[in-house]
Amino acid sequence: MGTLTEEIFSHKLGRAVEQGETVVVEVDRVMSHDTTSPLAIQAFRKLAQQSGGRVFNPRRSHIVFDHIIPAATIAAATLQRDIRTFAQEQDITILQEGICHQVMPERGYVTPGDIIVGADSHTCTYGALGAFATGMGSTDIGVAYATGRSWFRVPTTINIRVTGDLPFGVYAKDVTFEMVRLVGVDGANYRAIEYSGDLTERMSVSERFTFCNMAIEMGGKAGLITPDATTQEWLRGRTDRDYPMLAPRNPRYERIVEIDASQLQPMIACHPDVNNVVPVEQVEHVQIDQVFLGTCTNGRLDDLAIAANILRGKTIHPRTRMVVVPASREVYLEAMRLGYLEIFVQAGASVGTPGCGPCIGRHQGVLAPGERALTTMNRNFTGRMGDPTAEIYLGSPATVAATALTGHITDPRTVL
Repeated sequence: MGTLTEEIFSHKLGRAVEQGETVVVEVDRVMSHDTTSPLAIQAFRKLAQQSGGRVFNPRRSHIVFDHIIPAATIAAATLQRDIRTFAQEQDITILQEGICHQVMPERGYVTPGDIIVGADSHTCTYGALGAFATGMGSTDIGVAYATGRSWFRVPTTINIRVTGDLPFGVYAKDVTFEMVRLVGVDGANYRAIEYSGDLTERMSVSERFTFCNMAIEMGGKAGLITPDATTQEWLRGRTDRDYPMLAPRNPRYERIVEIDASQLQPMIACHPDVNNVVPVEQVEHVQIDQVFLGTCTNGRLDDLAIAANILRGKTIHPRTRMVVVPASREVYLEAMRLGYLEIFVQAGASVGTPGCGPCIGRHQGVLAPGERALTTMNRNFTGRMGDPTAEIYLGSPATVAATALTGHITDPRTVL
C-alpha cells in the first residue's frame, strides 16, 4: 500500500515496492524524438549484439518528429534522414503529426498503470492519465530500446492538493505557476508529484496534462493524477487495451502542499525563471514583441478555444506578432473545423505546423536581440527562444490572447 507511484511499481513487479527502493522493471513504452534519437540510436547500436540487433519491441518503441518539423536546416534534414533509415531497419513507425507528448496519448499509447520512459523531460505529461512517465537521457533510452527495461529508484512523493473553484479569468496554467512559486524550481528534485483535491478531480484531461507537464519545472521525476471516469472517457476509442485503475492506498507523502484556487488571480512567470511568479496586473506595463500560443503545455483544443474567443472579430496590435502552433494534427483539424484557425488568421496571427518549433527557438518564431515574448510555454530560460538577450514571459492562453490585442502584458479579465 502506498502512493500512486508505489502502487504502479508494485503492480508491475507483482510485489510490494516502497519509496527509496531501486528496481529494474519492464517498461510499456519507449520514446525519443528527432533531436534526441541520434544519441539513443548510438547507445542502442553499442548494445545491438546483446539484443540481436533489434529493438525489444517495434510496436512499443516510438520515434516522433516534432522539434524541427518540417526540417528548417540542412543539418536537421540530414539528421531526420538518418533516423528514418534506422526506423525502417527496425520496423518502427515514425510519428510526424505533432508534439510527442500530445500524440502519444492521442494514439492510445498511454494508459493508467503504464511505466513509460522518453528522451524528453516533459514525458512526465503522461501522468495525467495515471501512468508513471519520466524523461531520461538518450543513453538510457538507447538501453531501453534494446532491452525493454530500465532501472529506477522509486521516488518519494509530494502531494499537491488543489481545491476551490477557478475565479473568473484564471485557468489551469495560472494554478501551475502558483505550484512552482510554492515548491520552487528544485523543490521536488527526484520526487514524484501527485496532484489531488476536488478541483483536480473536476478538471478535464487537457487541464490535467497542463498540471503534469509542469512537474519537471519543480524538479519532479514524474507528475501523476489518479485515473477516474474522466480518464476512462477520454481514452474511449483511443485504446482497446485493458488497464488497471490504480489509486493511492494509505499513502505516506513527504510533503503536502495545499492550494485554494479560489484565491488566485491571473499569474505570470517573468524572465528568466519559471518561479519568478507575480500577478499579471503587476507587470502590465511590459511591452511584448511576440506572443506564442502552443506547446505540450497549452497547445490543445481548449487552449485554442480560450484564445479564439478573445480574438474573435479583433485585430492583433500592430507592434506585436502572434504565432499559433496546435499541439497535434488532431487538434489542428478540429480547430480548423470549429473556425478557430480562421479567427487567428483574420486577427493577424501566423498558424504553424504542429510541433515544438518556437518553444525551443528552432524555427517558426525565433526571437531577435532584445525582444520580449509572452508564451504559453513551460520554460523561460535565457536563450530558450533565440537570442540570449531576449526575454521570455509565461502566461495562460487567455493572458497571451489579451496581450496580443494590446501589445503589452494584459490581465485577461479586462478583455474577457
